[in-house]
Amino acid sequence: MVVNNPRLINLLSEEQKADLASMEKQFAHHLEYTIGKNRYNLKNEDIYKALGHTIRDFLIDRLNFTHERYREQNPKKVFYFSLEFLMGRTLMNALINLGLYETIQEMLRGIGFELTDVLEFETDAGLGNGGLGRLAACFLDSMATLNVPGFGYGIRYDYGIFNQIIANGSQLEMPDHWDADGVPYEVVRSDISFSVGFFGHTETRVSGKGKIQHDWVPDETVLASAHDYPIPGFNTSTVNYLRLWAAKSSEEFNLDYFNHGDYMKAVQDKSISENISKVLYPNDTTEQGKVLRLKQQYFMVCASLQDILIQFREFKYNLKELPDYIAIQLNDTHPSIGIAELMRILLDNEEMDWEPAWEIVTKVFSYTNHTVLPEALESWRVELFEKLLPRHLEIIFEINHRFLTEVRNKGILSENEIQQVSIIEEGNEKRVRMANLAVIGSYRVNGVAALHSDLIQKTIFQAFTKVFPEKFNNKTNGITPRRWLLQSNPSLANLISKKIGNEFTTNLYKLKDLESFVDDADFQNDWKQVKFTAKNELARIIKSETGITIDPNSLIDVQIKRFHEYKRQLLNILRVIALYRRIKENPNTEITPRTVVFGGKAAPGYYMAKLIIKLINNVAWVVNRDKDVAERLKVVFIPNYRVSLAEKIIPGSNLSEQISTAGTEASGTSNMKFMLNGALTIGTLDGANVEILEEVGAENIYIFGLHTEEVFRIKEAGYNPADFIHKNEDLHRILLMIRENFFSMGEPGVFGPIYDSLFYTDNYLLMADFTSYDETQNRVAHDFLDETTWTKKSILNVARSGKFSSDRTIREYAKEIWKVPLLDTIPPQTIYKLPQN
Repeated sequence: MVVNNPRLINLLSEEQKADLASMEKQFAHHLEYTIGKNRYNLKNEDIYKALGHTIRDFLIDRLNFTHERYREQNPKKVFYFSLEFLMGRTLMNALINLGLYETIQEMLRGIGFELTDVLEFETDAGLGNGGLGRLAACFLDSMATLNVPGFGYGIRYDYGIFNQIIANGSQLEMPDHWDADGVPYEVVRSDISFSVGFFGHTETRVSGKGKIQHDWVPDETVLASAHDYPIPGFNTSTVNYLRLWAAKSSEEFNLDYFNHGDYMKAVQDKSISENISKVLYPNDTTEQGKVLRLKQQYFMVCASLQDILIQFREFKYNLKELPDYIAIQLNDTHPSIGIAELMRILLDNEEMDWEPAWEIVTKVFSYTNHTVLPEALESWRVELFEKLLPRHLEIIFEINHRFLTEVRNKGILSENEIQQVSIIEEGNEKRVRMANLAVIGSYRVNGVAALHSDLIQKTIFQAFTKVFPEKFNNKTNGITPRRWLLQSNPSLANLISKKIGNEFTTNLYKLKDLESFVDDADFQNDWKQVKFTAKNELARIIKSETGITIDPNSLIDVQIKRFHEYKRQLLNILRVIALYRRIKENPNTEITPRTVVFGGKAAPGYYMAKLIIKLINNVAWVVNRDKDVAERLKVVFIPNYRVSLAEKIIPGSNLSEQISTAGTEASGTSNMKFMLNGALTIGTLDGANVEILEEVGAENIYIFGLHTEEVFRIKEAGYNPADFIHKNEDLHRILLMIRENFFSMGEPGVFGPIYDSLFYTDNYLLMADFTSYDETQNRVAHDFLDETTWTKKSILNVARSGKFSSDRTIREYAKEIWKVPLLDTIPPQTIYKLPQN
């Protein structure tokens, strides 16, 4: 293959031509020798695989360069522990960050292929189930872009978040074997593996120093094998990595069983061992599922800590210096068993005394909390913990004993508060509270939005704030603009770049310069055209995915996120039913045409969330077939919501639904993605919505509903949803339609649990907020008709979204928690980037 695109050749310097020729040669090599193809039988899939291997080579060069730099400078490093990394697709993001997108696009056109078609062959790496996992992915991008020596650690699940199929309106789950065709950009580190133990017992002995020492003797051993995913920074030479562990049996098969003819038994242990990394979040409603879930958590932290300590020891430092060179961030409670594991290593393996070991541990770890809901705080039965990790339970008991003794001696907590801060929850069934372990064992504890950080100190961790007032702080979440603007919405990114330059790609506050053009009629028209083109593309996707035809001129109203009752997708569909009923009762009423789009998955065992998905689909079936509302209202549920689908939906959206009950959403990040792409928010004062309001101004966002303090008061006073239903005839009639099977003629009574929940309990106050939500939606519909004013609001939302970059979040973590440097930027080397026209 040769460089044969005249347009490309004319734009490149002699040095760039040589670089491109080298890349084409490498690409041709992979096409022929790695993929086994020749020019006569090429398909898009072949081009994707060869391109993936080519970019992998490029990334490995930079990865090695980065590690040499770290070895020379030996800075403090950050290790981000997370059981979820919702990476989505990787190749396009790598091309953009490396500055190769335009060049590769032209190169492929020279051989008759379109890069956009080729990239569609990549499967999403769905190794997470929501915002927590996507946040981790954004943080890795920002760490590399800011030249932070930061690395992710997680599990390489064979099956990610399930593929969702909708049948008869209901969610069905299908396996997601995301790596079935191989992962070309993956680097398998066959030389890096660690032994991880489970079960067994502890033994005591007297050391040579006369100390009583403890040894854990596991009954089961599994190997953790490393797989690396290079993470390139944007417009810098830095490439960090995400290291994911795959479980491998320590023995391929039991030779004794094999020799006696029991072939199934011979490989049974191998299969059981490798189940650890088989599936993301097993169903933990069964005992077997609970054991597997806890196994996964320990498996990840045990392998990761061994890996980190080996790297640390390469420099022959004293372990007392560990906090000076290592920072570990716990992304929620899932990896918090790492606190007990590091203590075990220091006490048992290194034979350290308790006090210096504990001082090291509590200076290494920091903990990010992601929930204000007490029921969402992870805990494990002591009996299960003792069976699976007996030595760790002993250490946790000792941590708890020493902590409670210290607290009692200080006399700063009541006995009730002491019970609240205890790691061990007493009662008929003793449990280990992982959040309490994380708070006690961490240097810093942060929430993920200003409201959330305030709430956790006033509610779930209130007693802890008396003991550790200095530990708690806030780090409002952010999103990477490379993924959520440059990659997902290149037309808008190009329009912005033409007006204010491209510094916003690494300094999102630069978007503020757009405010100078908010009244510019030509700029408004360009903005509207970009949005309309994106809406047309979304209409095409909806038609392709669901068969439903929508009007791209309509108000496209979107709620895409994990299904949970507190996120209140049910409130949204209730209002859709209200709108439908109003049109039916008065066909001549003036209604702003609206397309309401839903997307998201419910946990397989979450009955009510799955029932809400069915209600949405049943309502859509009725509404979309009714000629009376055909041009004015459409309801769409896009199945199998995932990162790559979000990248296509968000640019075409006009309205972002962020309607959780105030005081329940920790932060949210979809609200930031919509804002960055020019959608306006309708939402409660919850999570990061509070800060979005502060940034964008009350006139450019639609806030409704009870505030957090009002939610607490109304619940304490004895909330009765029927009081609100009886006051609102509209609401009363909507619920009757559900109860009387208007949307379930073929399945009478199927939505009875929804009716009963709303009428009798309504834990998330939908009935209390419905009137305010409905009135605010009416205001949205009215404002949308004023095209110029709506466009101005859209521009201002983007212009004022600078705070919500993950770059800003990572800068704050680096400075205030991790105490790590942002290394000097080394300009990219051999970047094959087209000059600007």
